[in-house]
Amino acid sequence: MRIASKAPCRVDLAGGTLDIWPLYLFHDQPVTINFAVNLYAKSAITVRDDRRIVLASRDLNAREKFESIDEMRSALRRAKPSLQLTLLAQALDFFAQGSPALPGLTIETESEAPAGAGISGSSALLIALSAALNRLTGRRYSLEHLRRISQNIEARVIRVPTGAQDYYPALYGGVSTIELLPEGLRRTAIDVDPNELDSRFVLAYTGEPRNSGINNWEVMKAHIDGDRRVHRNFDLIAAIANQMRCALLRRDWTEAGRLLREEWAHRRRNLPGITTPLIDRLVTATRRAGATGAKVCGAGGGGCVLFLIDPEARERVERLILAEGATVLATRVAARGVRTTVS
Repeated sequence: MRIASKAPCRVDLAGGTLDIWPLYLFHDQPVTINFAVNLYAKSAITVRDDRRIVLASRDLNAREKFESIDEMRSALRRAKPSLQLTLLAQALDFFAQGSPALPGLTIETESEAPAGAGISGSSALLIALSAALNRLTGRRYSLEHLRRISQNIEARVIRVPTGAQDYYPALYGGVSTIELLPEGLRRTAIDVDPNELDSRFVLAYTGEPRNSGINNWEVMKAHIDGDRRVHRNFDLIAAIANQMRCALLRRDWTEAGRLLREEWAHRRRNLPGITTPLIDRLVTATRRAGATGAKVCGAGGGGCVLFLIDPEARERVERLILAEGATVLATRVAARGVRTTVS
């Protein structure tokens, strides 16, 4: 038996970092706005005839073999240096609990997202793998339960708090509002024509960041420590995210571009290291060429940059991006979330 699954990555439009608990509890009506893109994380689980566990990542060119799941668990407990695929091992360890008859497995993964892109490749991978393991073990967890499991596993592996927004596009696809409420999180689809949004955004990759997700952790610590400047900036980011939702619902793309610029300005004030000289050049040059707004995806320091554009300016904007040495990613809105097939 082979269980294959895939889940889309995401681009965040507004309200990022607020989705990390407990930051959203300190702000009025916090929401995060994002959309899924057709860059996928994929997982394939093949049942073996023996008890071995084989974990492999094609894009990382990494492979680990264990004689049994008990040997894999021992490696996890020892934090074995050669265990490169901890994310996969942690997910399998969770779903294998209470399943004593679990057969040997080969788990292979790959991600279409560039390294350190800031578009939640690891979160999409966990959703894809968790959905496949959910099917394999017959757990019947709901999509929201899979979100909580995946988010907690990722936090355990990277050892800093993780935000919730990254998992919803992978689960549902489309354009989303994630409402961050005291009673829990609620995802609501935003009715935006995918073709219209496709014509109005460009996604560029500037290279792998040096600091990965640590930027969000630094901002979170400053917030919790009582930095009033950071708190005020996040009040403004929360307000911008609500305005972004309204702009999308009205199809007001001029306002959406303005809000993207404003969000980026406040985010840079929170943490100047979120940007790089290349990103600054891209934002400035593309603005003159017809981009209405731009911002870094995820924690920044490199990775991907989102540009909202006038449709007729696409060629000029993309040409400038390439001239500066970045890569234009051929992307569109992914209307559907995680999908699993059994063969």
